[in-house]
Amino acid sequence: MTTPVSESVAEQRARFEREVIPLMRQLYPAALRMTRNPSDAEDLVQETMAKAYRGFHRFEPGTNLRAWLHRIMANAWTSSFRQRKREPPQSLYGDPEEAPAESDGRAQIARSAEAEVLDRMPDSELLSALKELPAGFRAAIYLADVEGYPYAEIAEILEVPIGTVMSRLHRARHKLRQRLTAQAAS
Repeated sequence: MTTPVSESVAEQRARFEREVIPLMRQLYPAALRMTRNPSDAEDLVQETMAKAYRGFHRFEPGTNLRAWLHRIMANAWTSSFRQRKREPPQSLYGDPEEAPAESDGRAQIARSAEAEVLDRMPDSELLSALKELPAGFRAAIYLADVEGYPYAEIAEILEVPIGTVMSRLHRARHKLRQRLTAQAAS
């Protein structure tokens, strides 16, 4: 089932605003868990919404809109992650030799307020254990245990077979259990 051909641009825009915009707030927590940075999470949600708007004519009414948006977000995150891996490290200074010596207290690179606050916040043992999981495991745990998606929808969102989802969840939960048990014992 596809969107009727007779739907005008204005009707499509109104349908997008009515159906998709209310789900935008639900995307941010998932984006934050993927990026682990509030600014990057906001950028990821914005990019997701832009891509969803451009591709909304391809969305099949009657299918799971939330899963469709999460799939777009996961693809956008994967693309940006791959792109960042190919980019050379960046600095505020054009040449690393131009960077001031660390002993000079006045010339230290300013950190963002968000980074300062996040560094001062105590991480719970569970969150720190989750952060150590590989990205695929972390995404599966988030979608299953936080968002409550069934395995079939997680497989659709992550574009992997359902067996892979079950395997990732099993391995991720096992790693978390081992890590938290070791922390409790020490």
